[in-house]
Amino acid sequence: MPWAVVGLWLAALVVLGPLAGKFAGIQQNRAVDYLPDSADSTQVARIQDELPGGESTDLVLVYHRGGGLTDADRRTAAEQIAEVRGAYDLAGEPRGVPSKDGSTLMYPVSSTQPGQDAEARDAFVDGVRDIAEDGGGLSVEVGGPGALNTDMNKVFETLDATLLLATLGVVTVLLVLIYRSPFLWLVPLAVAGVAAAVSMAAGYGLHELFDVTVTGQSGGVMTVLVLGAGTDYALLLISRYREELRRHERPYDAMSAALRGCGPAVLASSGTVAAGLLCLLAADLNSSSGMGPVGMVGVLAALVAMTTLLPAVLVLLGRRVFWPLIPAFGSEPKVRRSLFAAMGTSATRRPAAVLVGGGVLLGALALGTLNLSGSIKQEDSFTERPESITAMQTLAREYPERSSRPVTVIAPAGKAAEVLDRARATDGVAEAVAGRSGSGWTEIAVFATAPPETPAETRTIEALRAGLDPEGAYVGGPSAQQIDLADSESRDRKVIVPLVLGAVFVILVGLLRSLVAPLLLLAAVVAVWGAALGIGGLVFEPVLGFGGTDPGLGLLSFVFLVALGVDYGIFLMHRMREESVKGVEPEAAALAALRTTGGVIASAGVVLAATFAVLTTLPMVGLVELGFVIAVGVLLDTFLVRTYLVTTASVLLRRRVWWPGRLSRAPELPAVAEPGRVRSPA
Repeated sequence: MPWAVVGLWLAALVVLGPLAGKFAGIQQNRAVDYLPDSADSTQVARIQDELPGGESTDLVLVYHRGGGLTDADRRTAAEQIAEVRGAYDLAGEPRGVPSKDGSTLMYPVSSTQPGQDAEARDAFVDGVRDIAEDGGGLSVEVGGPGALNTDMNKVFETLDATLLLATLGVVTVLLVLIYRSPFLWLVPLAVAGVAAAVSMAAGYGLHELFDVTVTGQSGGVMTVLVLGAGTDYALLLISRYREELRRHERPYDAMSAALRGCGPAVLASSGTVAAGLLCLLAADLNSSSGMGPVGMVGVLAALVAMTTLLPAVLVLLGRRVFWPLIPAFGSEPKVRRSLFAAMGTSATRRPAAVLVGGGVLLGALALGTLNLSGSIKQEDSFTERPESITAMQTLAREYPERSSRPVTVIAPAGKAAEVLDRARATDGVAEAVAGRSGSGWTEIAVFATAPPETPAETRTIEALRAGLDPEGAYVGGPSAQQIDLADSESRDRKVIVPLVLGAVFVILVGLLRSLVAPLLLLAAVVAVWGAALGIGGLVFEPVLGFGGTDPGLGLLSFVFLVALGVDYGIFLMHRMREESVKGVEPEAAALAALRTTGGVIASAGVVLAATFAVLTTLPMVGLVELGFVIAVGVLLDTFLVRTYLVTTASVLLRRRVWWPGRLSRAPELPAVAEPGRVRSPA
């Protein structure tokens, strides 16, 4: 049987391996790919694709000299622009716009030649950058929406491989430290790698079959989920398997007992994560709704691999895989004073004080959310600013009287003239110019007087939408896309948060057969989420210098911390329920569960926190913030909430924690023989 399981997995890898290799190629990372279909800016992008030449790639070449441009600088700029014209098919004649102080000259450049092909767009931007070179003190920067998209693509192109290698490295180190074996760590790590390959193939299939949006962010999160959650499941299974090897002579029998013992907890754990992620399907944002099924297939791949392939490999390797700490049949584990039992015992001496103190601490940390700044601007979205961002900053500084990034208005061709006049008459508009026409639409570039992504520009965009909507016009462009992203995120939070809580609650009720215990666990993870987000507010801007918060941080961190945080509650409460079924009184059951699962939960929490912490090494601020909040939240949940707050709450509630189930009505029997040791009553 184990050989058959291994054979099936090898066959699956042969079939799915080529599909996994295509996963990176389907990722979409433009801002418009994240937006809902109903957004104005999405409609603008789609109509632009239908205009003559299709989608345009818009750049701005910025020539700057601190002391003022010389005649030679202007000749250099003209020569380089002419070379760009000769090399590429441009839309119109580029016209230089000098700054008021004469230190800067910008040339807007647009081309429809690359079309919608991402590689062609990147090649166009790189080609223009090769032509536009610095020299003799003259600074030349290539910015604009097209350059920004290229810089983002380059980050995401290397993200998957970088993230996978970094996560594997972190997990390897932790597993070696946890198992203290030269061989055992290789088994769950190899199985996690197989699960990662299968999840990538499944993600590719979702995109091809159901047109699920896959972004660099969702692909990176899926990798972390597979390795982090998969390793957690492996830790729980291997810990139980080690126990059962002392009771069963045959490894096969020991593994069967281990799967029966921890299988329900692992299934419920993966079920809560999968259910929480599936709730993202209700999101308005394409990026969030796509992350739901992509993350779900990652978790399910980890679950199937860790409950089929991992047991088969461990059984085939036998007891020797645990060398040098081999659990012999009939032996007793070395009696040690459990750190978690000691922590639990100390907490249960004054459970009410510990519970109130912990709650106050989490509440105080949550106040840090008041320090979270507004939505992050595109220019602040990189930890290391690329050329497109420095060009944007130069333009904002040297052209304060007008925006260098147009707001795009798409008007019905029959009303183009009227829309153009209305746009020019709108408060906050410096200039409006008609562009391409086709397929019944006309493109109009509107330049605001305010810099991009400022409150003043936002007011101008809102005024344009209010004034032009009766004419059937749409208002889009990069700044409008950021407004639509923030609006959709706000709507999604109101819809998805209750859905996630409801789905997780139903699963917990089914597993624990109680209403009180699930409510306790949900209250704990929500408190952890607030505290972790509050710590982020104290760190992001004051310490790391971030210029804002990613609009999706609140929702995504909530989904992951609730779904993943409940995992550890499931491990603890499920074991507590096992002890209660034996007739062990509540305090002893809580301490026994903490003693037997505390080490595993701690190891799993450290592994999961470390895998998400890998996101903080990436050059995108949004991913850094998400990784930080989840890692901090997992550690809070592991070492504070599970060990102290859930334990003390369970002790205070006693059998009422299982209400209205049968256990809540069972008589309590004394069962504690000594601190940290539990015996069942005779």
